[in-house]
Amino acid sequence: MIHIGLLSDTHGYFDQRLPEIFHSCNEIWHAGDIGTLEVAQKLAALKPLRAVYGNIDGSLIREQFPQHQIFTCGKLKIWMTHIGGYPPRYTATIKKQLDDIQPDVFICGHSHILRVIPDKQRNLLHLNPGAAGQEGFHSVRTLLRFAINPEQTGISAIVQLQVIELGKRGQI
Repeated sequence: MIHIGLLSDTHGYFDQRLPEIFHSCNEIWHAGDIGTLEVAQKLAALKPLRAVYGNIDGSLIREQFPQHQIFTCGKLKIWMTHIGGYPPRYTATIKKQLDDIQPDVFICGHSHILRVIPDKQRNLLHLNPGAAGQEGFHSVRTLLRFAINPEQTGISAIVQLQVIELGKRGQI
């Protein structure tokens, strides 16, 4: 199994519980709005980090991370970006690219709303981990942790999916 910790929208905030939460993970994925290079460096010090930049991220983060990451994990094709919408309300640009790229898993952040939605039309799993930071309108800070069975194909390869609540926004 490949264990993944997925978060987004930290906006420069690093929760002190993340080392413990991600201890069993093989990789950490960040779906944008990292906020500061310090947060990215702290995450990368824990486990290998894959990240994309978000709309609030400045030039230093944009120099380190791309807008889109398309990669394979196990037998799954993963596409991670920050702004993408959700099924069936993807942004127009994303909708066209989804048809071209045909990922098994589409990950985005931006909305600060945790969503795990199977998109049956495109045969993919949409993941948005919500927001792990203190900035924004969300009331509860969240992230996702899951495993990928490297022998499986399709969305059934995603197993042990957990929603982790970090507490109310504004409470440390």
